[in-house]
Amino acid sequence: MAKYSFEFKKQIIKEYFSGEGGFEFLAKKYSIPYTSIKNWVHGYEKNGDSALLRSRKNKKYSFEYKLSMVELYLSSEVSYQDLAFQENINNPGLITKWVNDFRIAGPDALRPRKKGRTKRVDISKKSETKTSSLADNIVDTSAEHVKQLEDELLKLRIENAYLKERRRLRLEEEALLKRQRESSTASEENSN
Repeated sequence: MAKYSFEFKKQIIKEYFSGEGGFEFLAKKYSIPYTSIKNWVHGYEKNGDSALLRSRKNKKYSFEYKLSMVELYLSSEVSYQDLAFQENINNPGLITKWVNDFRIAGPDALRPRKKGRTKRVDISKKSETKTSSLADNIVDTSAEHVKQLEDELLKLRIENAYLKERRRLRLEEEALLKRQRESSTASEENSN
């Protein structure tokens, strides 16, 4: 994907707002994708100049923040793009990845992972600490089990909120259709 400078993006946005052309015209004029211009303009409208800046460093997001974004997306009718603009995230693909990871592997997929290779342990040290770590393993296993249960509970709560929201929307839609049907039959009776 091509990288565009802040000044170039700002120039295109100025041309758009001054009425020199729409998304398609500017896309053809500068030979860049239509969606890029559209995203720049909408980002600029929501977040100003900060939406046009390229981040030079990878921003780290906490587990809780990622989980709240996933929950917000699943429980509302907002798009990835709109949610990214709302939360001032320049890359909506990040939210997409978080949601997909969550759907596949649950909350654990959103937890930060250690990077790099694991350290090798000498066999002599391993045999010495084997007896002392046996008691630690029992405690670790139960703590790990509790963590798994908490994650599963959280996933089920999010899923439940999502399903409740879908049900509410479906019921609203059915009520609206019922009202429309009633009003159309009432208007037919009045016309006869």
